[in-house]
Amino acid sequence: MSELPDALAFRKPDHPIERLLLVRWSPRAMSGDPLADQELLSLLEAARWAPSCFNEQEWRYLYARRDTPGWELFLDLLVPRNRAWCRQAAVLFVVLSKRTFTKNGEPNPVHSFDAGASFENLALQGAAMGLVVHAMAGFDRAKARNALAIPDDYETEAMIAVGHYGDPADLPPELRERERPSGRKSIAEFAREGMFTF
Repeated sequence: MSELPDALAFRKPDHPIERLLLVRWSPRAMSGDPLADQELLSLLEAARWAPSCFNEQEWRYLYARRDTPGWELFLDLLVPRNRAWCRQAAVLFVVLSKRTFTKNGEPNPVHSFDAGASFENLALQGAAMGLVVHAMAGFDRAKARNALAIPDDYETEAMIAVGHYGDPADLPPELRERERPSGRKSIAEFAREGMFTF
């Protein structure tokens, strides 16, 4: 198992924030080592405690561990460029969100927002544990819906690869070059007081 690069060597905040927010990033190099049951449960426990509208907790996580019967099914949902590096993940997740409120069946306008908050909890917990947590849009949503029997009332939001950090040299060359923490836009590029003036 390799050690994650020090994100603080690549990232400097403009204003004081918690260290954990800076050390969380999305590597691709994974070792292929399995996740212990307690590691998996800690990630899901963190996801569980996210805020949600009316405490709906509308996120759902489907997952497969490597070397189990469901693994190839989940791996096959990914586009080829993601499948290439996700083969070394310990767990693959599909993240869903329920589009309607359970209490009355009315549309929930923030189902995706809340599922994103839940994922961020999982990602930060993974960073605190020294794990790789990498979310992806590159997968076949229609195929996931059919293969995993996802009801129409649920949005298929993203897939996540989780594992222990591996050797970046094992990645395809074009990904190897990108295997480091990235920077961020300045606050002035995404925040304005008052009217939209971007």
